[in-house]
Amino acid sequence: MGGFTIREIRLYRVLVPLKNHFSTHLQTVKERESIFVEMVDLEGEVGLGECVAFSSPWYTEETVQTCWDALVNWLIPALVDKEFTHPSEVSAAFSHVKGNRMAKACLDQAAWDLFAMKKDLPLWKLLDGVRNEIDAGVVLTGGVDDRMVSSVRKARDAGYKRVKLKIDADTNPVELKKLVDSSADMLFFADANGIFDKLGLDALKRFDQAGLTLIEQPFGDDEWAMHWKAGQSMETPIALDESIRSVLDAERMATSGVGSVVVLKPGRIGGTTEALKVIEIAKENDLAIWIGGMIEFGISKAHNLALASLPQFSLPGDFSASTHFWHEDPVEPSVEIENGVIKLSKRPGIGVNLNKELVEKYLIESY
Repeated sequence: MGGFTIREIRLYRVLVPLKNHFSTHLQTVKERESIFVEMVDLEGEVGLGECVAFSSPWYTEETVQTCWDALVNWLIPALVDKEFTHPSEVSAAFSHVKGNRMAKACLDQAAWDLFAMKKDLPLWKLLDGVRNEIDAGVVLTGGVDDRMVSSVRKARDAGYKRVKLKIDADTNPVELKKLVDSSADMLFFADANGIFDKLGLDALKRFDQAGLTLIEQPFGDDEWAMHWKAGQSMETPIALDESIRSVLDAERMATSGVGSVVVLKPGRIGGTTEALKVIEIAKENDLAIWIGGMIEFGISKAHNLALASLPQFSLPGDFSASTHFWHEDPVEPSVEIENGVIKLSKRPGIGVNLNKELVEKYLIESY
């Protein structure tokens, strides 16, 4: 009971302007291109997924275009008219396609949503989640200046329990410490996005006294040795984000002792099925874990929130209100923060729908 046969899979490629530009030392994102997925079964039930690749390969080698090509030419044909008893079986149907994890992820997630709908259960309950409220965390960009102080104050007033700041070559660790000390009731993460490949380990060590909860991805994706050295010479926990591109990467982290915190991005590693494996690895190896964001829309965020209900998550993830990034998110209902938390939906599946009027407004291409 609850299995499904896929009748068709629809794709909607959209381009939506951000409310404010999102800038790091890697790139400035002014508008977000994405692919929404509708997976439809024989009874007409619909499961939703979202591809979180970017338009160009500045963050990962996959892009919206490569994902579109993989979906249309290889992945969707492997699923249509196939019967599945459980969503974890879907990935096996396109195991002949190497890589393309971000393209695969949106189909895997759509299958989980569809399956939960068939079971008439919220996805977070299907996953055996233990909390129906998720702590909110916001990502802020810009220098450590008066404007940032104001942004942190607004985040605190809005109830956010955690702020994540972006480190670049101009970030002053002394000024950062002053900011952290001024808001002792909040957690502060710092995301380096690999900038210390250029700045060096000694520069990283200057941030060890800033009072940060953790420093995320100080070195590049494959700089395992440098991350190990950082962990050996610093008290501030090292979190790996871009280095965790697959279950194998999570296993390598666990066995090598590189870093102590996993930043899980389900949309990058292959979806919910693969994310559950990474969560288990973290549990078995006493690694802290939290969910990172990809400037995503409400579908991806709803899937991530369902995973964040699991007991293994000990730190607030990148979960901000829809209004943080968007004037208009083509997904309803929107994500809202109330007393520092996001309440999970009681509706079956991920609990959100596409706003077809807004999808049409921002549509580039459909399939």
